[in-house]
Amino acid sequence: MKVISDKYLIAILIIFHLVGLVGLLLPDFKNLILSLSFLNLLLAFFVLLLAEKENIGLLIRFLFLAFIIGFGAELIGVHTGLLFGNYSYGASLGPKLWDVSVVIGINWGVLTVTAASITYRMNLPTSIKLLINALILVVFDFVMEPVAMKNDFWSWENNTIPFYNYICWFFVALILQLIYTIIRKPYSNKVFNALFFIQFVFFIILNFR
Repeated sequence: MKVISDKYLIAILIIFHLVGLVGLLLPDFKNLILSLSFLNLLLAFFVLLLAEKENIGLLIRFLFLAFIIGFGAELIGVHTGLLFGNYSYGASLGPKLWDVSVVIGINWGVLTVTAASITYRMNLPTSIKLLINALILVVFDFVMEPVAMKNDFWSWENNTIPFYNYICWFFVALILQLIYTIIRKPYSNKVFNALFFIQFVFFIILNFR
């Protein structure tokens, strides 16, 4: 039984992202907001759980696996450059484990679930949806990368985002989409959809600051 209705969950997401957006645009508050950025990603995670309508157990199982895979991929990337390229995490995404921000593993799961919700109603074969979902996440990363670099989420060698990063994003995203589909059947959820679009618009706006 849902404790909070969809409209209130979406309102919470909008309010917190608006506060974050305004804070990042105002120099006097930027450092404070950046220090709390990881809390906004944790909020998205908990809203995702509260919005689940089908099977919370299966969702948690997937999010755990997504954390292991996503965090593992980031570990390989940060320490070897074999995935994504040569980059390192800054201070803005909160606590780190082995030089990787812990919240980034959580975010891989959240993005996977929200992207799958967006394409659920498309009358397409599952294989095509998986490819589209992975591409959606690549587009999301493309929009997010410049903002991340400006705000010390992470930094790239020579301040250059390699095309290889997007190739790796696609394949990691595709693997997670496949696992998600195997573990539980995706479905359309208004809060999941709203969460993805709110974050997407958030980064688009910050690209123009």
